[in-house]
Amino acid sequence: MHKLMTLALLGATAMSVAIPAVAEEVIFAHGANPGNPRYVAAEKWAELFTQCTGGADSVNVAPSSTMGDDAEMLTSAAGGVIQVTANSQGPMAQIVPEIGLLGLPFLFKDLPTAWEVLDGPVGQTLDEDAQNAGLKILGFWDNGIRNATTTSKFVTEPADLKGLKIRTPPDQMTIDIFSALGASPAPLAWSELPSALQSGVFDGQENPLTNINSAKLQEITPYITMTGHKYESTPIVASLMWWQGLDEATQGCALEATAQAGKMQRQMSLQADQELRPVMEADGAKFADADRDAYIKATMPVYDKYAETFPDLVSDLKKAAGLQ
Repeated sequence: MHKLMTLALLGATAMSVAIPAVAEEVIFAHGANPGNPRYVAAEKWAELFTQCTGGADSVNVAPSSTMGDDAEMLTSAAGGVIQVTANSQGPMAQIVPEIGLLGLPFLFKDLPTAWEVLDGPVGQTLDEDAQNAGLKILGFWDNGIRNATTTSKFVTEPADLKGLKIRTPPDQMTIDIFSALGASPAPLAWSELPSALQSGVFDGQENPLTNINSAKLQEITPYITMTGHKYESTPIVASLMWWQGLDEATQGCALEATAQAGKMQRQMSLQADQELRPVMEADGAKFADADRDAYIKATMPVYDKYAETFPDLVSDLKKAAGLQ
């Protein structure tokens, strides 16, 4: 009897050795469609991470909000349902309010300035805040400097926005900016935006040119006013439970994949800002430049509001961005 048990155990051991280990699956979820820099970079992240781990981990990229909208993806990450999401600043600010301050009006003069700030102490502080909420920020990709698009007219002066129904992401900062400008802003999930514009629920929306073009929003809102009213990042957010369960080498792979794919994504975003205008004009879009000074003056109360709650961070951001 003992001999049979011993043989059975030896057989089981041999079988376990003979069966190759199954790669751990990592779900990387995001809301972007094909052609968007976020979509391209997520595919690159999967390639780099799998290579770095030697195939010990496989990546299932879930694009186009197939795992829910940004808020739902963050909830799934916090619960360990998905491992990583390329998310958005607004929904993330609902969990880590400090991250919303990256969108203070006219804070960054250009994209490289924003990246330098995010890659420094400010980004580290935001990661620490996120970990307190059960999430780990692996790094920051780009979601561009944003402009307004409308269905029937340009909005070169703040007065042009008065009474217009403007869709915003679920981001209080953006709502505050457009409220200060006299518009009637309201949040709506990105996936629902085209149909809401087509049905007339909204008169316009705001996004960087790359997002506008990849979703072909210029076909619905052909009047594009280059307001440049705020910047948004794309935080790459991991489940803290997943992160803490990784060995140091795999953590390094996740960080390196985020950094390398992020370099590509940022450059695509910068290039799009510089080159998309004539492409979109050929597609029927009309462009006008906003009165920047008038917009800056109208949105100054937004700084006052957030300085009451986050005086140190508002001051640090303004210094880092070169505003004071």
